[in-house]
This record gives sequence, structure tokens and C-alpha cells, in this order.
Amino acid sequence: MSVEHSVIVVGAGVAGLACARTLAAAGLTPTVLERDTTPGGRVRTDEVDGFLLDHGFQVLPRAYPEARRLLDLDRLELHDFARGAIVRTAGRFRRVSDPRESPLRGLRTLAGGVVGLKDGAAVLRLLRGRADETTALDALRAAGVSRQALEAFFAPFLRGIFLEPGLETSSRFLDFVLDAFATGPAALPARGMGAIPAQLTDGLDVRTGAAVATAGPHAVSLESGEQLRATAVVVATAGLLDEPEHGWNGVTCTYFDAPAAPLPGPWLALSGEAGPINNLCVPSEVAPAYAPPGRALVSVSTLGAAEADLEALRAQLRSWFGGAVDGWRHLRSYRLPRALPAYPVGASPQRPARLADGLYACGDHREHPSLNGALASGRRAAEAVLADLA
Repeated sequence: MSVEHSVIVVGAGVAGLACARTLAAAGLTPTVLERDTTPGGRVRTDEVDGFLLDHGFQVLPRAYPEARRLLDLDRLELHDFARGAIVRTAGRFRRVSDPRESPLRGLRTLAGGVVGLKDGAAVLRLLRGRADETTALDALRAAGVSRQALEAFFAPFLRGIFLEPGLETSSRFLDFVLDAFATGPAALPARGMGAIPAQLTDGLDVRTGAAVATAGPHAVSLESGEQLRATAVVVATAGLLDEPEHGWNGVTCTYFDAPAAPLPGPWLALSGEAGPINNLCVPSEVAPAYAPPGRALVSVSTLGAAEADLEALRAQLRSWFGGAVDGWRHLRSYRLPRALPAYPVGASPQRPARLADGLYACGDHREHPSLNGALASGRRAAEAVLADLA
């Protein structure tokens, strides 16, 4: 049977698209096969009644090296979050500001008792890295982070990134996260996180609605019965050849339409109190196009992937913002049981892209669980293909 394609990439998520773009930049003409009707994988944005709803609360840290390497950040029209967060603790909202960005607010943060001078010194120790691997929680404690700062700020902030409640994630990933957020702000594209795969798709041959049943060296079979051959096959989706070594972490994200922002400004709000909410954001305060004129989009994240308990969410929101919450309209809830690969102590930091002659794999479950990891894994798979074809 003759070779019909140069390279087939299975999966049009961020990793698969990064792989295909790297191959295309080297002069190849990869074909990307995607089961769904649109590319993007776990990075998608729906438009509902004029609101932009990302599939789960996601951000793009400007410091991600692979994003700077593979994306045109100017075309994304990024809008930055404030450096810091708003913390809900002891019945009050308090701002935790980066003193490098706002010295006065930073001093107020210290005076407010959320984060102390010793906590700042502890973060500096963490940013220097360590030789031994431990859990994120143990690393924070060993560095000297106070209990108050841990419970009110670091725990909800990191839970929102790791999507697991106990901070059992490897300190390797903690090091990467702290460095990324210390180096630059997080941001949202003007038209939602789905603008990232849309940009990566530009100029590529992406076949949507093409569900792959099996994949092996030099060949794939579609569920339609079609057989395709290629010089190389890259599987860029979990579940076809492999799964994350340690399973998945889940999250549920619930969106509300509000007449005004309950927390003005481009802030992430973290809950240091009991209740279902881990973090809250008003994306339209960061990037205005997330909501139609005169409205605000409120995003609420709860760990796990259980059905959204709207009554419990509204009860906690009501304790924060008062009776105005009763007028918020529920737009949509996203249950995402496979939101992020788990990355505990001992997880492989980087799994080989080459599985066999003519067969490769990539994805954030083979690197580390982040947008940067997905982009890096896709690029590395493409480089392995190019090296073998040279």
C-alpha cells in the first residue's frame, strides 16, 4: 500500500496542533485528524448569548516559554490579570498584591496579616528551587510559609492550578508554576482561550469529525472504516495509546450573567473559607469581550467534577455579595472530570516521544500538566519525527 500522507497527527488539541505547526514550519504537510467538530481539545471557548465561556477557568501566563516560542501573542490581544489576588478570609475580602507592582498595596497586604514578611522570604527560597522532590504542600511548609498564608492564599491559588485539594502535586511542578507567575502576569486572549488553538490551526490541514479507531506505526484506521497510511503517525490524545500514569484531576466551572461585576478590576478571587467555591473571577473585567455591553461574566470554580450545586454556590456567593446574587442568571456549568493529568511525586517529568519506528506520542500527560507542557510535548514530538526523517 502506498504512503498517502507525510505525517498524520491524531488529535487537534494544543499538543497536536503544536506538533503539526512545527512540522509545517520544517516544510512537511501534516494531516491532523480530530474526532470533534472543532479543534482545541480541552482549550475551547463557546459563545452563549454574547458571552465567551471557556471550558473551565483557564489563563495564559505570559512567561510560558513555549507560548512565546509557538504563539503570536500580539495577535491574541492579551489582557492581563492584576499581579496578586483577592482573598476571602474571616468574612472579608483582602487584596494580596505583588509589592513589585504596587508597593503601597503590598505594604497593606503585610499589615492585613494575610501574607507576612516571612512568607515573602519563604517564596524567595522556593523560587531558588531544591534538589529533592516532595509534595507541593510539604515544600511550602519546609520553606516556612505561615499557616495563615497557606490556608488563605497559597492553598486555594494552587488548588485552582493543580485541581486537587491536598496539594499532593510534585514540588517539581510547584517550582515551574511559581517561577511562571513570578516572572510575568497571567492573561486572557481578547476572544477567549479558544483563540489559542484557532491561531495554531491557521494554514494546517485539519480534518474534523474524523474519529480514529486505532493507530500504529505508519497507519491509522478511522471509525468510518477508512484506512490511512503515512511516513509517521503522532498520537496527540490520551486514551488511544496511553492514559496519564496517575489519572486525572477534575473541576466544575459555573458561569453566571450578572448586571455588574461583583469584584471590579482584573482580579482572581480565592476562597480561604469553607464552602464549595475554590476561586472566582470576572473574566469580562479582564477582557471586556467576554460579556456583552452592560453585563458581567462571573466564573466560579469548584474542585472535582460533580454536578454543579447551584443552591450551595448561590448561598456562598450571597454571603459574599448579598442579595444581588439572586438576580444572576446561570448561563452554563462545565463538568470536566478529565481536566488535567495528575502529577504526584515520582511522576515522569518527560516521557519519550518516540514509541516505535513511525509511531510517536505527545500531550501534557507526557510532559507536565499545563498549556506550556502541551505545547512543549507537541514540539518535541515533531522534532523527534524530523530527526528520524532526516
